Amino acid sequence: RAATPAAAAEAGAARRLTRQGKAADPLAPLEHLTVAEAFQRFAGIDLLATVDAAGGTDCDALAAAARAAGVRVAADDGWSDIFSRVVVERVEPNLGRGRATILCEYPVAEAALARPKPGDARVAERFELYACGVELANAFGELTDPAEQRRRFLAEEAERERIYGLRYPLDEDFLAALAHMPPASGAALGFDRLVMLATGARRIEQVLWAPVPDLVGADDRTQSIMARSTPLART
Repeated sequence: RAATPAAAAEAGAARRLTRQGKAADPLAPLEHLTVAEAFQRFAGIDLLATVDAAGGTDCDALAAAARAAGVRVAADDGWSDIFSRVVVERVEPNLGRGRATILCEYPVAEAALARPKPGDARVAERFELYACGVELANAFGELTDPAEQRRRFLAEEAERERIYGLRYPLDEDFLAALAHMPPASGAALGFDRLVMLATGARRIEQVLWAPVPDLVGADDRTQSIMARSTPLART
């Protein structure tokens, strides 16, 4: 994992990764930070106080903590909505400054296909790699327990029904295949994002294999959103 930013910087003849005034030394040892530690450090929120021993979430508790931290909460927000807003507004901008950051141990509610961490069912074996506030990679150990995966799918459909008033059928073929799947893990790397940081490109459009003309001349906020939404390539 530590070799990825270094290899990109070497290929781009860059001594550091840069993005919108932020910089990271690609040769420096990685910072390892759990999601709970990041919430506490950057938002003053005790995230795991809103997650029970089985991974269930308490929306009211997180909403109260977020409001106390000055984060906007809408009346119809679910736990995941609030979690994402805190990550985007308070956590992500502070990650990967000076050196790349591994953000790990996501709550299981935010790791739908990842297996729980041994000894702590509240969090999952999932991590993301950040540099200069930009997510570069997403990785996790695959969940191969069909009963637990079914439980998670049902919880997702219940939330979909709450928000949109509809449910989708479960993928029974996928659930059946999980019973025969060996232990596995994988990582998805946002190659274009990494090239953007290694070359110092101002816009991700400048490093895309197939540039999107509509992005030419877009403001910095649009470019930032595009950088975050560029698909990660699974490896």
